[in-house]
Parts: sequence; C-alpha cells; structure tokens
Amino acid sequence: MNSSNAVLPPVLLLDRSLQEWLLEDIGRGDRTTQGLLDVGTQTRKAQWIVKEAGIIAGLPIAARVFQLLNQQVKFTPLVAEGQWCDHKPGSSPQDRTIIATIEGPLDALLMGERVALNLAMRLSGIATMTHQYAAAIADLPTQLADTRKTIPGLRLLEKYASQVGGAVNQRLGLDDAVLIKDNHIAAAGGIGKAITQIRDRIPYPLTIEVETETIPQVKEALEYKADIIMLDNMPVKMMRQAVQLIRGKKVSGAVAELGENPVKIEASGNITLDTIRAVAETGVDYVSTSAPITRSTWLDLSMKIFNE
Repeated sequence: MNSSNAVLPPVLLLDRSLQEWLLEDIGRGDRTTQGLLDVGTQTRKAQWIVKEAGIIAGLPIAARVFQLLNQQVKFTPLVAEGQWCDHKPGSSPQDRTIIATIEGPLDALLMGERVALNLAMRLSGIATMTHQYAAAIADLPTQLADTRKTIPGLRLLEKYASQVGGAVNQRLGLDDAVLIKDNHIAAAGGIGKAITQIRDRIPYPLTIEVETETIPQVKEALEYKADIIMLDNMPVKMMRQAVQLIRGKKVSGAVAELGENPVKIEASGNITLDTIRAVAETGVDYVSTSAPITRSTWLDLSMKIFNE
C-alpha cells in the first residue's frame, strides 16, 4: 500500500463537489428526518462498520461530508487510510470491525449518511483492487499507474483512492502532459511529424509520451526523442524486444549505450491480475491499467446509530 503518498484534493475543490452531491441527495429537505426530528435537538453517536474485508479509503472525505452539514459533528477514524480491515461473516455486533465513530446532531448524521458511505465504499473498493494489482509486482522495480478512465466528477477522488491502494497517478487531465495516441498519430501523419509539431507548441517542462504498437513505431519514437514510450497491447515477447531496444541496444544511432538512455517505458492495454507480473518482468518502468477504477466493486460499509 502507498497511502502515505496519497494526496487529498484541496478543501476548496473538495467542498464544492461535496456540497453539490449533498444538495442532489437532500433536495428541498430530508422529509423523513425532518418529519421525525426537531433540527439539532438530539445528539447521538454512531459507528461505521466493515461488512467485507478490504482496504479502507475515503474516511477524511466522509468526515468532511458531515462537517459541511453541521460543524458540531465529530468524526473519528479508528483505522488509517490504506489499512486492510477484516470481516468475520456472521459475527455478533460485539465483534464488529469498527473503522470510525461519529458523534453529533442526529439530523446531520442521518442526512449525511448516504453520501458519505457511498463515497467511502466506492473509494475503498478502488483501493482494494488497486492493492491487489500493486501486490502482484511489489518485489519488482516497476510501478503501477492508473489512467484517465474515471467517472466524470469523481476523477480526483478516484485517483486519490488509487494512490491509497498503492498506484501512482498518471496524468489527471489533458493539460498535465502530452500523450500522443493512435488517433493523434493518424491525424498528424506519423509519430515523427506529431512529436515535431507538438514540441514547438508546448510549454516547458511538459513531457511527451508516445503510444506505440509495433517495433518500427518504437524506433521512430526513439529517433524523435520521446520522453516516455508506451508499449500498447504488445505481446510480451515483442514488449521484451522493445524494452531492450529502448534501454540502449544500438538502433541506427538513435540511442546511447545501455544504461544511458533516459527514456521511460510504460506498458498498457488489457492488463489483468493474471498478466501484470509477466508484463512487469519485461523491464518496463510503469504498467498502467484502468481495471482497479473501472472494474472494482464497492466495499460494503454500514453506519449504525446506537444508544449508550
């Protein structure tokens, strides 16, 4: 797990999204809660419990949800972000794995419950699957990276969860870096033409990454001095050949001797838990995959209000 490197969005950005999501859920008012309670008249306590094993992510975000509703709410995490928590099926209430406690006005607890839980369950699911992928290559120098395949509006949080699980973030948006993909190459008329045109137009110090699918494309990317070369959907045998090529085997004078070539290598395309290790063993610097974000299921969490 790499949760120590996970960075939450600034409060200014986070609050704007959380407020929108709370307004979406509450609408013109919580008919149930407000029909039962006088606002702010009761203070209660609740527990957040784990209903299946996994990596916990999103507790600071959940805390902020409740605080936006009422600053008197005290949300206390009992586990660290990125911590693995077990669950014993059929365990009694006394044996529950409690990951947080909450105390505050009851109406705020009830109105914030669903938004806070939805976010934490979604992010914990991402962190859990990311951890599985990262663990498969943990003893290798290759790093796991995520992608831009995220739900609109949730990218910053989904990529935060990816970091919690042990991945590094690939670009957060189109303005982070240049990634010349197959359609860009087709539009420009080739890798060399695309790199040449883009290099004259981007600000320093943006890097240029090029997606390649064949050995000739790798050679062209090297010749035009791409900063990062992506090996996309290549068979492992071809990928290994491409890595050797990039690392410094003589290619028409395009690269230096072994160990002196600064070009980074990323592998991508249909990466699964079954294939990620073989891909990493080719010697690439990064393996990128969207799977932990696009294919993960929510981690089941629950909030239980209790009487002392």
